[in-house]
Amino acid sequence: MKIFNSFFIGGFECADHINRSGDRINLLKETQHDVRIREDYEALEKIGITTVREGICWSAVETSPGIFDFSEVYNRMLAAEEFGIQQIWDLIHFGYPDGIYPTHPNFCDRFVALCNAFALFYDANSEQELYVVPINEISFLSWHSGDVRGTVPFAVNSGWDIKYHLCKAAILGIKTLKEADPDCVIILVEPLIKIHGSEDDDADHLYNSNEHQFQAMDIIAGRMCPELGGNEDYLDILGFNYYWNCQWQLNGATLDWPEIYKQRTPLADLLQMAYERYQKPIFLSETGHFGSGRVQWIEEITAECVIAKKRGVDLNGICIYPVTDRPDWDDVSRYYDCGIWDLDKSGNRIPEPNYIKAIEKAQINFKNNNSILDFVINFFKIAD
Repeated sequence: MKIFNSFFIGGFECADHINRSGDRINLLKETQHDVRIREDYEALEKIGITTVREGICWSAVETSPGIFDFSEVYNRMLAAEEFGIQQIWDLIHFGYPDGIYPTHPNFCDRFVALCNAFALFYDANSEQELYVVPINEISFLSWHSGDVRGTVPFAVNSGWDIKYHLCKAAILGIKTLKEADPDCVIILVEPLIKIHGSEDDDADHLYNSNEHQFQAMDIIAGRMCPELGGNEDYLDILGFNYYWNCQWQLNGATLDWPEIYKQRTPLADLLQMAYERYQKPIFLSETGHFGSGRVQWIEEITAECVIAKKRGVDLNGICIYPVTDRPDWDDVSRYYDCGIWDLDKSGNRIPEPNYIKAIEKAQINFKNNNSILDFVINFFKIAD
């Protein structure tokens, strides 16, 4: 069954957290996606991408505790209807309103209220089925805010505590979303990583270090911390984010990409591992690179995803992230040249032609391979 309108998906940067300088950032506004929404959707539709990842920016839509203004979100919903775009909505990408954080006593109540308000608003204003990511990348966010002081509460040695409370909020939020809209589709998104060890490393420590990436999904599924009320039914679709720096040595040393020494585990193997663990539909929920490496990266990712599909992995999409270039969280004057469209100082979209050609070629490559795979599967079904 087809889950997304297009296999290739576009992701828009929507972080709205407080950065290390104590400044609130809103990359939806920094990239001008909020005011150039029609331009962005029209450009994507022209290259065959008709599914996108968006974020509501909680810090912007909750104007005061319990009071919500979804008018800007509604503008993006209208643009989606105009261009035939399917939207996936993050409720927490990386930010919360001022004054609260995951371990705050009011955090869960505030998040549940957000989930209820958004589900009711969406149901009243859209004919699209609601696809929602309650909390994006809990594993990363708990580390970023609880271990390395990247955002509120700017803690250290507290990653597990933050993760536990984010999972608690996610479970309560999912229950609320399902009560308000029983047909909504819940998507969990986490990083997909591989930590490599040497013969001298402790095998149990290496194994446990790799297992940490699945803790949030396991908790929400009820496989860990059952007191929080998780359930396998809360896993409708699973997204996995994968970048060049998602593989490293246990001692912290990074693995080069493009590879020189062939140390990396192929992405197809990682996708197969994740799929076999949960047996749920999955997709590559973020991937991309920067500079001239963008072309080679998308070629490699596409080839690995073709292999994963041929192995029987229920892989439903590749989300190219970001669609437009984005600034650094801690220095918004610095851009990465990582988009399908880069940005000039006025926010104008500058197409990266080689990257666009590579994406168009990747779509054809995947479509052709998928057609062959479908033919083989159907042939053997008829033969049986």
